[in-house]
Amino acid sequence: MQHTAKYLIHADVRTSGVVERSDVVGAIFGQTEGLLGDELDLRDLQDSSKVGRINVEIESDEGRSYGSITIASGLDRVETAVLAAALETMERVGPCKAECTVTDIEDARAAKRRAVVDRASELLTEFEEEVLAGGRLVDEVRKRARVAEITEYRGLPAGPRVQDSDAIIIVEGRSDVRQLLEHGIRNAIAVEGTDVPEPVAMLSRERKTTAFLDGDRGGDLILRELEQVGEIDYVAFAPTNKSVEALNREEILNALRRKIPYEQIADGASAREAFNPTDGGTVTLPSGDEGPSDPNLAADSSGVSITPKDSGLAQEKTQQSEPTVETESSSVESDGSPEATLQAADSPATHVDKQPDDTDHADGFIDHSTDHETPAEPQTLRGHVSAVCTEGSNRVRFLDSHFSLLEEYDADQAFEQLCEADSVPETVVLDGELTQQLLDVAAQRGVSQLIGTETGEYVKQPTNVRVRSASEFEVAA
Repeated sequence: MQHTAKYLIHADVRTSGVVERSDVVGAIFGQTEGLLGDELDLRDLQDSSKVGRINVEIESDEGRSYGSITIASGLDRVETAVLAAALETMERVGPCKAECTVTDIEDARAAKRRAVVDRASELLTEFEEEVLAGGRLVDEVRKRARVAEITEYRGLPAGPRVQDSDAIIIVEGRSDVRQLLEHGIRNAIAVEGTDVPEPVAMLSRERKTTAFLDGDRGGDLILRELEQVGEIDYVAFAPTNKSVEALNREEILNALRRKIPYEQIADGASAREAFNPTDGGTVTLPSGDEGPSDPNLAADSSGVSITPKDSGLAQEKTQQSEPTVETESSSVESDGSPEATLQAADSPATHVDKQPDDTDHADGFIDHSTDHETPAEPQTLRGHVSAVCTEGSNRVRFLDSHFSLLEEYDADQAFEQLCEADSVPETVVLDGELTQQLLDVAAQRGVSQLIGTETGEYVKQPTNVRVRSASEFEVAA
């Protein structure tokens, strides 16, 4: 039966006296007999191999018995749930009063699917052959040599310089360490999940530490855990909804250049919003954060610089004044461009002051008009919230990932229009209450966040939709 099982029923049983395994099995058969009709009779189901053996583990302590029941089922989901509910009608085991509670119905096929995915990945890695062009052969050999250098630090995936470097980069998983190694960054260590291991916590207290995390909720959770068990000096994130392992060299270097000191993040603010400022961010980056234009020398306020290998004097001065992120330089043989070395300083080396911008206003609008012109459309999330969530507006706006307006409707059309929207919005701003119905359809369509003048009490709140009140933006509803 175990080979054909679709689901596993797990239940706990407690009795008022001492009983044995056979007593529990007998009580299950006896007290469910005739309860569910002939089609779901437990003995007939076992005879036809639709239900497997009833496994019972029972222990006794202080005159009472406690145990667990596991039953393999080849029935469909509905029939399995009915059978599981029938177990809870058991009131006695032998001479003793008993209570049975179903704790879980597990999909036995999910474990097989995970095994299939893992094995398929191994086979793909083992048999995949890459055709290399002659001009890229040296680069490919150098890249693979770096990846081969991945080591372990107290059982955790790490680069070879984590052991002796005075600065470390904390990432989420082994694949992130491998990706950084491919691009010459050799002092990264992985936490392998949201539960931060003690060795990483200790390292963060002893070294200058940069948390370089995925641009999703998982990255937020890891940072929150690191804050509680360790000490973080700098924070950097991959772009929203992207992981570190998916970034190319340019994106990795750009993110590390723009890292921000952790203490600059205001209480209650999202670290990702601070790193990638929308109007909810608390840290304003320098105006030149897209990266340097001069390939021979580049630096920004985060202390990350790209320095040519052949500029000996500049490199020597940099090494004397700033600790570096441990990297291995890589050259591009085909075009003869200079080798670049990533140097991430523990403290800012070159400050680029933000130029004053007369077009930024606290109300979230960019005003390029005169007194006689029509005000411009809001360009930030705060601006849209201010425009919609005012008394009597009775409107809803659909915004894309850059907070540009997609569509605008009457508030009472929010549910219908969201169901039928051809272009799924990233954000929905509503002058009204965010209902369970609207939250459910937002989760189904892939909306990232809902903002309304009021938030309700939800029976079920999906984790992939962020629910916010207009009051968070200091907008009077």
